[in-house]
Amino acid sequence: MAKSENIRNICVMGHGGDGKTSLVESMLYLTKGTDRLGRVADGTTVCDFDPEEVRRQISISATPVPVEFGEYKLNVIDTPGYFDFEGEVLQGMRVADCGLVVMSAKGGVDVGTEKAVRRLNDRGLPRFFYVGKLDEEHADFFRTYAQIRDVFGVSAAPLVIPAVVDEKIVGVIDIVRRKAYKMDGNKTVEMPIPAECEAQVEEMYNTLAENVAETDEELMDKYFGGEEFTEQEFVSGIRAGVKSGSLAPVFCGSAVSGLGTETLIRGIAEFAPSPLEGADELDPSGKAALLVFKTVSDQYGKFSFFKVMSGTVTADLTLENPRAEKSEKLGHLYTVKGKKNTEVDSVVCGDIGAVSKLGFTKTGDTLREAGMDVVYKGIDFPRPCYSMAILPVVKGGEEKIASGLTRLSEEDPTFVVTQDAETKQMVLSGMGDIHIDVLRSKLKSKFGADTTIEAPRVAYREKIRKKVKVQGKHKKQSGGHGQYGDVWVEFEPQMEQDDLIFEVNIFGGSVPKNFHPAVEKGLRECIKHGVLAGYPVVGLKATLVDGSYHDVDSSEMAFKTAASLAYKNGLPQANPVLMEPIGALKVYIPDANMGDILSDLNKRRGRVMGMNPAGHGEQIVEAEVPMAEMTTYAIDLRSMTQGRGSFVLDFERYEEAPANVQQKVIEEAKLLDEGEE
Repeated sequence: MAKSENIRNICVMGHGGDGKTSLVESMLYLTKGTDRLGRVADGTTVCDFDPEEVRRQISISATPVPVEFGEYKLNVIDTPGYFDFEGEVLQGMRVADCGLVVMSAKGGVDVGTEKAVRRLNDRGLPRFFYVGKLDEEHADFFRTYAQIRDVFGVSAAPLVIPAVVDEKIVGVIDIVRRKAYKMDGNKTVEMPIPAECEAQVEEMYNTLAENVAETDEELMDKYFGGEEFTEQEFVSGIRAGVKSGSLAPVFCGSAVSGLGTETLIRGIAEFAPSPLEGADELDPSGKAALLVFKTVSDQYGKFSFFKVMSGTVTADLTLENPRAEKSEKLGHLYTVKGKKNTEVDSVVCGDIGAVSKLGFTKTGDTLREAGMDVVYKGIDFPRPCYSMAILPVVKGGEEKIASGLTRLSEEDPTFVVTQDAETKQMVLSGMGDIHIDVLRSKLKSKFGADTTIEAPRVAYREKIRKKVKVQGKHKKQSGGHGQYGDVWVEFEPQMEQDDLIFEVNIFGGSVPKNFHPAVEKGLRECIKHGVLAGYPVVGLKATLVDGSYHDVDSSEMAFKTAASLAYKNGLPQANPVLMEPIGALKVYIPDANMGDILSDLNKRRGRVMGMNPAGHGEQIVEAEVPMAEMTTYAIDLRSMTQGRGSFVLDFERYEEAPANVQQKVIEEAKLLDEGEE
């Protein structure tokens, strides 16, 4: 078992398709963590083992795997590059002590690269860069390296560069040790530095020396004195620079051939901070406490991944959950490598483990020994931004969908399900269309629930614009007792509240007091359905002003019916209008996209309320937009900004819809009614 100081928790991040999973696979294979090199295209990698990941050939969840390297243990957390699965990246980052940002030598710095670096900066985590796919056509490490320094600053320092002879990559060169390596089968072997590369090595060595000099005053003096650093000075200077964030090592290689993988692993072991030096305050000698950062739920139950934050966690330990105010007995403990679980007796401070069958614990929870008062910071998940109504293909399958989504929410806190009583739709809100699609696939494969989706219906409101006075008279004679109720009601608009204001203003006893509540009740039932398109009526005042009754035939039911007749007669005459929900929108976008965003908001009938700089070349645009126009905004914004933009939309108020919108909504409501009949 590795000691806490020899553990490295590193989150692998970057754009979708840039080779993160293949790199982790190469790390496992070259350290004999697996006996064959898995391939994403074949669905044989350790990290992407979920059927959905295999089918789509993308990572969907954050997968921690242990990479053993001598006395070191690297907990390498492979995370998805697709933005729909951002929550998984945040889970991995929460327990990482540094990040490894992966990009391809052909594609260079991409949106996913920028997002990864920004997230690491926001959390104050050190970063490493890895430029992969060196052996692909049109790959250019030096162009990509120049781009990294251009976009992320001069802290990016070259530790490993490719050895290029006659435009062909023959190996990689370790700048610190001035040694070159090539692959012999699946082994890394030393080779001489090619003469053609010596000038480049010298240039990169000087660049690195300059970065290292800035980490320490003594080293700075030595550098300006023209003295060369010793290997040990280089190592300690790089470590210090990585920890402070003033230096970001750049590595390179090819995951397919394994070239550069061992150099990368050694670099992480040597230069990345241990958990004891990380962002979290860990206490190896304290009582046992842990943070659950990920939950996996399958047909066999629940699996909780955790990082030990204090002491040593042992099997069969009982810990308390301060959020749930309950105790949990830990059963068997495991280290997990893809589908393979290995049982262990204990997990030391700073290490990552897993435990099965916890009863009350959720992702983000702290578990601690009795007598401790610590609660570790959980994970701030992004708000869902894309909603679709989800319904069963086979009638009556709603229960299966609901219970399946409840189970899936244990492992994925980035989606929410609401049952909209008004539109009678189950609405599934997630991070994007791929996210919703994956959830539907899982519902089918894991729970046998076949679903379809449609745009969620918008909850409109109806309101009247003028005052009317109408009669509602209900008279029925059919032998024995008849039914008689007669009311005169004034309907008028009011601004005080959405809910109905009911008043009685009768002189004399034309409608006895005991029937007044029946009139109000009749009206309250009616306002649930407006006269234009069946939406609830708001801002209505109804005053009972007159009427008549019959000693024998009048009843509560008769007056309730009379009130509803007054409503149905009166509201169409009171200039009814349709009110649409308006949302307050905040869009975070790069400066370059401002024109497109404003033009698009205009098409959505949006009103721009203000624009403010947000730093990092970004702007915040604030606008008010009809909610009906925002169904596809998550996808459209991603397309307009190449994934750089994000937004928050909150309901603000209702306001009168334009005539053409009203007409369209009324026609749709009629079609819906006919369909339900």
